[in-house]
Amino acid sequence: MSQPNGDAGGGEGIKRRSCGCSKQDFLPEESFKSWGNYTKALKATPTRLLDRLTARSGEHIELIEMKARSQHEMKKSLTWWDLMWFGIGAVIGAGIFVLTGLETKKHAGPAVVLSYVISGVSAMLSVFCYTEFAVEIPTAGGSFAYLRVELGDFVAFIAAGNILLEYIIGNAAVARSWTSYFATLCNHHPNDFRIHVSSLPDSYNQLDPIAIIVIIFICTLAVASTKGSSRFNYIASIFHVAIILFIVIAGLTKANPKNFTPFAPYGPRGIFVTSAVLFFAYVGFDAVSTMAEETKNPAKDIPIGLVGSMVITTLAYCILAVTLCLMQPYQQIDEDAPFSVAFEAVGWGWAKYIVAAGAIKGITTVLLVNAVGQARYLTHIARTHMISPWFAKVHERTGTPVNATATMLAATAIIAFFTSLGILSNLLSISTLFIFMLVAIGLIVRRYYVGGETTPSDRNKLIICLVLIVGSSIATAVYWGSSDGWIGLVLSNFVWFLSTLALWLGVPQAKKPRVWGVPLVPWLPSLSIAINLFLLGSIDKASFERFGIWTGILLIYYILIGLHASYDSVMESKTTAREVNSSL
Repeated sequence: MSQPNGDAGGGEGIKRRSCGCSKQDFLPEESFKSWGNYTKALKATPTRLLDRLTARSGEHIELIEMKARSQHEMKKSLTWWDLMWFGIGAVIGAGIFVLTGLETKKHAGPAVVLSYVISGVSAMLSVFCYTEFAVEIPTAGGSFAYLRVELGDFVAFIAAGNILLEYIIGNAAVARSWTSYFATLCNHHPNDFRIHVSSLPDSYNQLDPIAIIVIIFICTLAVASTKGSSRFNYIASIFHVAIILFIVIAGLTKANPKNFTPFAPYGPRGIFVTSAVLFFAYVGFDAVSTMAEETKNPAKDIPIGLVGSMVITTLAYCILAVTLCLMQPYQQIDEDAPFSVAFEAVGWGWAKYIVAAGAIKGITTVLLVNAVGQARYLTHIARTHMISPWFAKVHERTGTPVNATATMLAATAIIAFFTSLGILSNLLSISTLFIFMLVAIGLIVRRYYVGGETTPSDRNKLIICLVLIVGSSIATAVYWGSSDGWIGLVLSNFVWFLSTLALWLGVPQAKKPRVWGVPLVPWLPSLSIAINLFLLGSIDKASFERFGIWTGILLIYYILIGLHASYDSVMESKTTAREVNSSL
């Protein structure tokens, strides 16, 4: 591990650019000035790649210098109250109203409640990791910025590509579900408002124009004002909580305990397969971490907002899942609008309209919070020049990243128009679990390694322990997915335990959190790594193939464009910093 780049004088200096729509705005770097320059850059690819593989950013760079590249600052207008309701609004709606019916019927049965518990525990561990980073590095870059500081540019870029994929796919899936519930509210079948095109392949032939209209509305709201979006979100979320209470109270009056038998018809494997997919239900909280740059008091507001919203969300999911499974036999649960159809099945047809209205509200706030979060990720990635700096512009009047918001939601609309929910949810879970695993690794590195201070011996011990923790976790996932035995699981988990114990006892922590820190380090982040990788092992092969294709596309883009743009940006900043220092 190389030492971090210097802060004020050694890394990536302040650059302000006007952001129009010319080639200079999209590709301003030296390598793209001419074909000759680009040819020279391609020939230097091995050297540049090695430089970026070993380079780590600094906190000062992420917090000060990167912000300056957006021309205008985002407005600090959010409190813990805003963040908590953003967290609730981002999460409640997507999972319970989108995937519960499908996964209960196909993979888990009534044991879906255990799937939600497993996914919730894994999500809570990730929340802890995110919270420490967000308090220490309160920037719009979220996990991208955290990984740049701890694991370097290249790892951060691969994560960034998957972050963007996560948000585009997540919002596309949720937007399509908006259409399903709107159809139910209008007393139609969930697919009635979609256009069926028989000439297109299955899973891509149900066109959804309503999803595009909803996304346009969300885009308008997101670019207008972050504080305004927050007010809309928590007012709507209060209404949503009332709907949830209605579902639980009214649904339990129609409960039939016999519907809980058999409890786990698909066995333990079905429970964990469902857990991996239902992780989709918890992904909204990472969008909240991107709002740290706009938070008034990150040290207090972020822990309360993130952890508080996750606790409330997990309890709500479990109670709602139990209610659904008590109302209807799992075989009869509808895959598209489970709660609405369940109330109709028990003779309360009028209640499905209340449920559908609540679901539409919940799904709308999920779209809104994700739109706010994804734009801030894209903004910070653009600040590094890994993608065009045109996307980094923050509007002077609104204090929002207009270019990034509009671009991300345009991509979301295209995906939502064509692609079915099943394909979207599995692919989303892979990206999410992969990123959360990297953030947990980054937190361990943050605590145990400081460039220039950690001894080579301790550094090597840290690397060995991390390799064994990740390797044993992968082995557990592979063995679980390919065998029904238990000996291999015991051995791999024993290796994980010994590796974490060795790290705990054998390597001194090099850095303590300044304000708020994850408890029980390294045990909690190590467990987060293990659970995330285990859940990855439960996802279908086709989704991994799509994930591999996307990662391959990212690598091609990075080698051809992203590497050279970010390298030129760093070199130009270093030159500027030296000139400034020499003139002092």
